[in-house]
Amino acid sequence: MPEAIPGEVLVMGAGTIGCFIGGSLAAAGVPVTFVGRPRVLEKLAKHGLTLTDIDGATHRLPADRLRLSGQVPAGARPALVLLCVKSGATAEAAGELAFSLPAGTAVISLQNGISNCAAAAQTGPSLNVRAGMVPYNVAEIGPGAFHRGTGGRLAAEDDAVLRPWLPVFERAGVPLDLHADLLPVQWGKLMLNLNNPVNALSGLPLREELMQRGYRRCFASLIEEALGILNVAGIAPAQVAAVPAHRLASLLRLPDWIFRIVAARMLRIDAKARSSMADDLALGRRTEIDALSGEVVRLAQEHGLSAPRNSRMVSLLEAWPQQPKRWTARQLQDALGL
Repeated sequence: MPEAIPGEVLVMGAGTIGCFIGGSLAAAGVPVTFVGRPRVLEKLAKHGLTLTDIDGATHRLPADRLRLSGQVPAGARPALVLLCVKSGATAEAAGELAFSLPAGTAVISLQNGISNCAAAAQTGPSLNVRAGMVPYNVAEIGPGAFHRGTGGRLAAEDDAVLRPWLPVFERAGVPLDLHADLLPVQWGKLMLNLNNPVNALSGLPLREELMQRGYRRCFASLIEEALGILNVAGIAPAQVAAVPAHRLASLLRLPDWIFRIVAARMLRIDAKARSSMADDLALGRRTEIDALSGEVVRLAQEHGLSAPRNSRMVSLLEAWPQQPKRWTARQLQDALGL
């Protein structure tokens, strides 16, 4: 017998992640309200929501089954909020949630980086905000169509209010694990996300970019720099990928033909997958580089260290709108001093 659904869900930030996870829950029978920007909501209202994944699953929700809103609906009482806005919009979104929802409402921050949960809790102290982590890549492949191109399980800080949701997320195909301490998991994911700016500047799909050793060398250099700083800070990143972070840099530096064999599991990425940062550049939006390489730079500064390569990557992404171009692997290596 299917487990009872603990209540309604509100997706705050109906972008790629919000639409995919919220849509998966809706397809499993959970009442879900999507709060987002007009650009996305208009597509959903016209085309409905189509979800596909690397494992071959497909879910379609017609537009008339979707609950769409440009703001938190008056009188909303969700049992769970999925906070999926871009990092730069965290404070504004948390403020709206705190103003509109009852005190104690459970919120999972399913955002990149390390600091968004704390930022949301500071702006919305009446909310029960818990950090979360999304391990997989989701790309918008057409109007109202979102595709999960890699695998993994969601993670969040343990909280009693979240435990009844575990079988619901499992049944919806977006399984969720709870952790007493999520910080190592967040840093483990951030190590992988350091490829996002490399991928965005390359202009290539993820798998194609990872098959070029020059780009992998750039990715590896960012990871090694971050690991050195984490070691000083006493933080051991959890293993989120097929190999632990301390082995990943060496793996990335292998010649292409060896990498293709040794990293076969890591390369289980379909041709549709690309980083959300690449989408942001293509659409002229501000990227989340500050929540990725920027986190490494800030941690370094806290411990009297520097992170020149991650700092350089922040600069390159911030300068891109004024000088848009596709960076070759050689150009990017030169920019990072490799």
